[in-house]
Amino acid sequence: MSGTRSHDDVLSVLSAPVDAGTLARLHRRLEAEAQAAALVDIAYTVVDSPVGPLLLAATDRGLVRVAFAVEGHDQVLQALADKVSPRILRAPGRLDTAAREIDEYFDHRRRAFDLPLDLSLSKGFRQLVQQHLPEIGYGQTRSYRQVAELVGSPKAVRAVGTACATNPLPVVVPCHRVLRTDGTLGGYIGGLEAKTALLELEAAA
Repeated sequence: MSGTRSHDDVLSVLSAPVDAGTLARLHRRLEAEAQAAALVDIAYTVVDSPVGPLLLAATDRGLVRVAFAVEGHDQVLQALADKVSPRILRAPGRLDTAAREIDEYFDHRRRAFDLPLDLSLSKGFRQLVQQHLPEIGYGQTRSYRQVAELVGSPKAVRAVGTACATNPLPVVVPCHRVLRTDGTLGGYIGGLEAKTALLELEAAA
C-alpha cells in the first residue's frame, strides 16, 4: 500500500502545473549544461521584427539560418536537424549578437552586418552568389543579370535567381536587393510583402 502511495505522490508532483519562471530557469540550466558538455551543435532563438518573427540559428562557425514565419519554423528546424545535426537547442544567449544586430538594422542604426556566417547550407555557385550579395550596399539594388556579371558568369542569370531564392540567410545576406532587369521584385523566400518592406526600410533611411 505504501508503495502505491509513493507512486501516486510522484505522479502528483510530476503532473502539477509549473509556473513560467520555473520553466525558464530549468531551460536556462539545461541550456548551460548542454553547452558546457558540447552537446549543442545548433543554437536557435526567435526574435520579433517588423516583417514578423524571425528564426535565428547558429553553429559554432556562425549564423547558419534566418527564417521567416511563412517558411514554417518547425520545418526549418527539422531541415537543419536533417542537413546539419539533430543536436539542436533553443539557446537565445548564443544568438544575442545576431539578435542585437537585427534589431539595429530594423531601427535604422545598422547598414551592414558584422556576424560570422556559416554558409554550409549552400554549395557551389549558389554559395558563390551568396558570398557576393553583401557587396550590394544598403539602399542599393542590382538586377539578377548584374549579379551574374559580378560573380563572373554573365549568362547565369537564372542560376543567380535560384541562388537568391534559396538564400538561407535572408536579411543578413541581402538577396532582397536583387531585382528583375525590368525593376520588378522577382521572388523572395519571405514573400513579396517582406521584400517590399525591407526595400522601403532602406530607402527611408
